[in-house]
Amino acid sequence: MEQYDVAVIGSGPGGYVAAIRSAQLGYKTVIIEKYKTLGGTCTNVGCIPTKALLDSTHHFHDALHKFGAHGIDVGSVQLNFDQLYKRKTEVVLKNTQGLDFLMKKNKITHLEGTASFADNSVLTVTAEDGSIITIKADQYIIATGSKPATIPGVVIDKKRIITSTEALSLKEQPKSLVIVGGGVIGVEMASIFNRIGTKVTILEYADNLIATMDRDLGKSLKKIMSKEGIDVRLQQSVYKAENLGNTAKVWFKDQQGKEQELEADYILVAVGRKPYTENLGLENTNIQLSTKGTIVVNEDLQTCVPGIYAIGDVIGGAMLAHKAEEEGVFVVERINGQKHHIHYDRIPSVVYTWPEVSSVGATEEELKQKGLEYIIGKFPFSANARARAGMDTEGFVKVIADPKYGELLGVHIIGARAADLIAQAVVGLEYEVTTEDMARISYAHPTYAEVLKESYTIASGLPSINI
Repeated sequence: MEQYDVAVIGSGPGGYVAAIRSAQLGYKTVIIEKYKTLGGTCTNVGCIPTKALLDSTHHFHDALHKFGAHGIDVGSVQLNFDQLYKRKTEVVLKNTQGLDFLMKKNKITHLEGTASFADNSVLTVTAEDGSIITIKADQYIIATGSKPATIPGVVIDKKRIITSTEALSLKEQPKSLVIVGGGVIGVEMASIFNRIGTKVTILEYADNLIATMDRDLGKSLKKIMSKEGIDVRLQQSVYKAENLGNTAKVWFKDQQGKEQELEADYILVAVGRKPYTENLGLENTNIQLSTKGTIVVNEDLQTCVPGIYAIGDVIGGAMLAHKAEEEGVFVVERINGQKHHIHYDRIPSVVYTWPEVSSVGATEEELKQKGLEYIIGKFPFSANARARAGMDTEGFVKVIADPKYGELLGVHIIGARAADLIAQAVVGLEYEVTTEDMARISYAHPTYAEVLKESYTIASGLPSINI
């Protein structure tokens, strides 16, 4: 039986970051992954391939609709669907090869197989050929992530009723697509396929897109997506889907309760994800699961079994790759006796539509619910010189602050480069900076970041200068 200091189960962003930090601190480390490539959902069938397709289709959309205004005549623009997906695959391969290199560089043992606890201290790893090895570690970190969820009446068959995973491996461009769910995954998938000419319909149960983010963001995104030709239907209750062979059909009730149905090449289910704990052998341990199926952990992210920790999607909370990464470092450094900490309310969220959407801190709805006072500074991208020069004038920045001291409480952005702009707001929240402080620092001109400056200025009560 091989003995390790730290054993990490799962090689997604939380798992591989935990393994690398563990090795850096001198621990004999093993990482166990049941699939042939490292990187988990994010690298293989999530964040990375999705962003590759979003970037490619964004270029295609601009060539069709914007290049002419810039004085660039490209003639007839054709989509090469095979190359579109080939490039996505190449991007994924480079990332997984990079992870292989990092494991070797840090002298981390990589075991391929399904990990299962035999008891509270012993782990078995079953390879694809059925061979089994047994290991023991002083500390275990469960980082098995999550998998797509569904709703009653909708069975994912991975053929015509699919998830984002299958959508990233299609052999040909669909003519029509119905997406069940208007959250982050749903709107990103809608963007990809709409840009290449697929007829896209979104059926969302809530009364707003990206319903977990500030309401103003979802309202603005709906207007933009609708203007781009996506059929966005809110307050739709889907209750059945069926594979018809060459197409699929979905049944739902609209907001008046009237029965509706839609037929499309594919029904893409994007109603969220659920923690992945199958075949982990948790029944052989004292580890407890919540009613939502998440692994129960304490403030140190330790389960009720000393020496067994869990991080990322499998413990719930925001299902974000960077949240899992922070937790991976947190656990290893806590094991090492360090005083690392995580402020969960200061972890940003991003949606990679165009314009992009990003958010950190409290939403207006959360503050209203708590009965807390707040002030808002809001400024549009349409009044920004850089946005006008780049033909990216959709959206706004919304800053929420404490009225007494001006402390930054939340920042919500929909606009060009929102994914990058939010980093500055995270710094402001992390160090409890006031809106006046954020407004008075120098911003390069012309930049999209000046929309942030103007929003901070308005929130702090200083005179605004329209840029």
